[in-house]
Amino acid sequence: MADLDVSDGGGGGHKKGPGVKKAKKLSTKVDMTPMVDLGFLLITFFIFTTTMSQPTAMKLVMPKDTENKDQETKVKASGALTILMGKSDGVYYYEGDDPTKIQASNYKAIRDVILNKKKSTDPKDLVIIIKPDADATYKNVVDVLDEMSINEIDKYAMVPPTVDEVKLVNITEAANGIH
Repeated sequence: MADLDVSDGGGGGHKKGPGVKKAKKLSTKVDMTPMVDLGFLLITFFIFTTTMSQPTAMKLVMPKDTENKDQETKVKASGALTILMGKSDGVYYYEGDDPTKIQASNYKAIRDVILNKKKSTDPKDLVIIIKPDADATYKNVVDVLDEMSINEIDKYAMVPPTVDEVKLVNITEAANGIH
């Protein structure tokens, strides 16, 4: 703990006057070992009592792969909305099953497209097909998946784009000056 040096070099009385030596200043030493122990105990306590942050992840329900074409999930053309993602944060979409009617958009306006499709389509028929291109960024894919969650879209699928769709996206990007 704490020690006090009480040696005064002789003479135990308290005399005042000429010729009396002044008392030495007492030196104090404080042992810090218990304080360090207490500090480590507090650190250990707070580490064990804090809650660790849980990673957030979106739950995806994936259908089982089938080799039989008759067992694949069929989508009504009237309820389908296909969203294609290209390079330079480009997003393109078309309704139904005709990719030649592709339209360019941006990530702010795609929410309105999704909401308009949701309003005009029977909820059991609505399916959004997400097709990221090889040039699409991870952030763009996450943004579109977030839109599915925000707009409460229950049925959506992520599949690779067809060769024809990639060609149409490249033509549209070239027409818009994206290289």
